[in-house]
Amino acid sequence: MIANETTEALVERICRAAKGAAAPLARAGTTVRNDALRAMARGLRDRVEFLKEENAGDVADGEAHGLSGAMIDRLRLTDKVIARMADGIDEVAALPDPLGGIERLAPRPNGLLVGRMRIPLGVIAIIYESRPNVTADAAALCVKSGNAVILRGGSEAIRSNVAIAGILREALASAGLPENAVSLVPRTDRAAIDALLTKEAYIDLVIPRGGEGLIRSVAEKSRIPVIKHYKGVCHIYVDEGAEIPLAVRVCVNAKAQRPGVCNAMETLLVHEGIASEFLPEAAKALSAAGVAIRGCPGTVRLVPAAVPASASDWGTEYLDLILAVRVVPSMDAAMEHIRNHGSLHTEAIITRDHGRAMRFLREVDSSLVLVNASTRFNDGHQLGLGAEIGISTTKIHAFGPMGLSELTTTKFVAFGDGQVRR
Repeated sequence: MIANETTEALVERICRAAKGAAAPLARAGTTVRNDALRAMARGLRDRVEFLKEENAGDVADGEAHGLSGAMIDRLRLTDKVIARMADGIDEVAALPDPLGGIERLAPRPNGLLVGRMRIPLGVIAIIYESRPNVTADAAALCVKSGNAVILRGGSEAIRSNVAIAGILREALASAGLPENAVSLVPRTDRAAIDALLTKEAYIDLVIPRGGEGLIRSVAEKSRIPVIKHYKGVCHIYVDEGAEIPLAVRVCVNAKAQRPGVCNAMETLLVHEGIASEFLPEAAKALSAAGVAIRGCPGTVRLVPAAVPASASDWGTEYLDLILAVRVVPSMDAAMEHIRNHGSLHTEAIITRDHGRAMRFLREVDSSLVLVNASTRFNDGHQLGLGAEIGISTTKIHAFGPMGLSELTTTKFVAFGDGQVRR
C-alpha cells in the first residue's frame, strides 16, 4: 500500500489493475484456470495456522465491540471452516467450464451460421458482510468464470479477508495468471464503497451480499448495474384438498429447518376449505419446532395460541421462528397476497390438482416457484448449479441463484463462406 494514499486513489488503483487483469484471465484456458483454483485451495490448506492467527484478531475485536454469539460464530475460522473453504474451491474447479461454448447455432437463409458464444462479464465488485469464507467462495466463482473480482468485506472480518485474499493472489501468480484478477479493498470506511460505486469505467457489475440496508444503499448510490436481493418474504399456499401430512411436513421444514436464511417460509397461506382440518395439525407441529404464529382472525379462531397479526406482519422477513398465517378464500386471493407482499424470492403451492399447480407456476412471478416442496430448495447447490454467488430477485440479467453461467453473458458469432450483405 502506498503511504498516505487516499481512499479514492487506492480504489482507483485497484480498479485499474483489475481491469488490466480481466483480459488475460478471460483468455486463459480451462486447464490454466482450474490449475489456479487448485493452487488457491492448496494455499488455504497450507496456511491454516496463519489464517487462524489473523482471524483471532477479528474475533477478539468483535467480542470487544459486543458482536452477538451468532455473529462471532459466523466470523470464526476453525480448521473445519478453512477445510470447507478449500474443498469448495476444489469443487468449483471440478465444475464444467462455462466459457467458450456456442449456443443456438442456426443457419440463416443466406447460409450464414449465427450463434452465441458465452463470455465473462469482465470485472465484478462484490460488497459483503460478516463471513470471511465469502472471500474465497466469490473469488473462486469469478476466476472459474473468467471474471476479475474486487472484494470489499465488512470491517469485522478485515484481517481474515486480507489474509485469505493474499493467499489467493499468490496462488494465481504461481499458476501464471495475474494476481490482480482477485483484489480486496483493505479499507473499511464507507468512502471505499462509495468510491467503488463510481468506477463504471472499470467495473461491469456490482453484487452486494448482506442485509437489506446495505443492498439498498449500494443500489441507490451505484453508477454500475447492481444485482439486488433485498429480502426473502417467501410464501407457501396450501390449496383446498391438499394432502395434509405432506403439507405439514413441507411447511415445518420450510419454516423451522433454518429460520434465519432468505429462503425460509415467512408467510403461510391456507385455503379456507382446508383450514379447519389443516391448521390445527400444522400449528401443533410448528409449535413443537418452536415456531410462534401470528395469524389473521380466521387463523386465531382455529389456533388459539396464535397472536393476532398486524398489517406489517404480511411483508416481514422475520429470519426467526415466527410465522405469519392467513386463511384465504381462493387461490386467486393467495396469489394476490403474494403479489402485494412478496419479494420475488420463493413461493410454493401444496396441491393435488395439476391444473391449479400449473397455473400457480405460470402466474406467480418469483425466482423459484415450487409444487409440493419446501422453499428451502432455492439454493445453487440444491438446484444443480454446483455453487452460487447469491440469489438475484431482479430479472436483469439473472433471476434466482447465480451460478457460473449467471456470471457470464453471450456475444453473437457468425460463420460464413464469403457472404456479403445486399
